[in-house]
Amino acid sequence: MFESSLGIAHFLTQADTAARVILIAMLLASLASWGIIVDRLVAHWLQRRRQVVFLARFRRVRAFEELGAVLSAGAEDACARLARLAIESARHFSAHGEAGGRQEFLVRALRQGIEEEAERLERGLTLLASVGSTAPFVGLLGTVWGIYHALIAIGLSGQGTLDKVAGPVGEALIMTAIGLAVAIPAVLGYNALTRRNRVVLGRLDALGHDLLTLALTGAPLRRGAAEAPARIARAV
Repeated sequence: MFESSLGIAHFLTQADTAARVILIAMLLASLASWGIIVDRLVAHWLQRRRQVVFLARFRRVRAFEELGAVLSAGAEDACARLARLAIESARHFSAHGEAGGRQEFLVRALRQGIEEEAERLERGLTLLASVGSTAPFVGLLGTVWGIYHALIAIGLSGQGTLDKVAGPVGEALIMTAIGLAVAIPAVLGYNALTRRNRVVLGRLDALGHDLLTLALTGAPLRRGAAEAPARIARAV
């Protein structure tokens, strides 16, 4: 029975410095991508659970002054940080601002808070997008480099038969496969996290409107209050 020594292990032992550098770079990119994906998915899962608890308590608030008690009882999450910002901004304006610009001041403060949460949510997404878009080309570069050296070796040996060409060229194609294996999880993770970020920012925008209404009118907005926690639990 014919046994071939060609394969991934043989390719790695025969790879030169440039090929090994490309392989190490793709390995590091893959580890970084998976680390970001797992970290952000776990963070989203924890945040969703905390937000359900916080919003369930928030819907029971009847006055802006009661909001502080909800914060002391709830866990730290994006909604709690936004509510705390609303309380601090309202207190600051009451102490130093003018009555006519209270609404504009609170709107700007809440908008800034939501933008800061968006920056937190987008942490790592740039790296995922970069890996997803460049890894296939890096793998292709490794393939071209491997084929180039394989053809040179075949030319020097003077044995240009099909069996001598197909093996080294096939080994070089491993680099393209590795590039795709690195890029595909990064792209899928980026799309999944982007969607989850949009859902979270939508919740924060709705909460910011409710906080503004509570701060300006002294009474909560009762629209859809009873169904809100269940709706949020099903959102993701």
